[in-house]
Amino acid sequence: MCRKPTIGVLAILIGIPLWLQWFTLPVLAKTKISPGAEIQADDKTVHGIVASFQKAEEFLDARNLDALMGLYSKDYNYNGLKKDDLKKIWESLFAQHHRIATSHLFTKIVVADGKHPTAEITCTGTLWATSGPTGKRMNIDSWFEEVHHMVYEDGAWRISGHVGEPARTPQFGVAPHPLF
Repeated sequence: MCRKPTIGVLAILIGIPLWLQWFTLPVLAKTKISPGAEIQADDKTVHGIVASFQKAEEFLDARNLDALMGLYSKDYNYNGLKKDDLKKIWESLFAQHHRIATSHLFTKIVVADGKHPTAEITCTGTLWATSGPTGKRMNIDSWFEEVHHMVYEDGAWRISGHVGEPARTPQFGVAPHPLF
């Protein structure tokens, strides 16, 4: 007889924190450097690059479009998409989705120093969100070993596009990844 109340109390003590975590869970966002990643940059530069992606996650969570757009270079260009085009895409995503989250796993960071330092970051990642109309979690974008191109501009690392030219004729199932 004493067991039932003990099990019930235990279930409540475990269940309430799990329930609170589930319903108050912040956007699951992560930026990580893979163990064994090839790094050709000093620690301060790597920290600055990672910080830019962490800020993107914070701005997505806060739904702060202006701050998010500040993470893109003024000269952003990817497959002909410019910074203003990205802003329209993000506006649409914010209007149709909530709990937008990213994950980035960096496997290589190569920095070219100079008057205008640049970086190439090899990254595998995802962009997730909850659909407003359906309430279902969905993958908006994913990429495998995409090379983000960044520039050091106005005192911070900013996304300026992706390295390499797009395929002239996209293969089946291949899509551009302009957002990250």
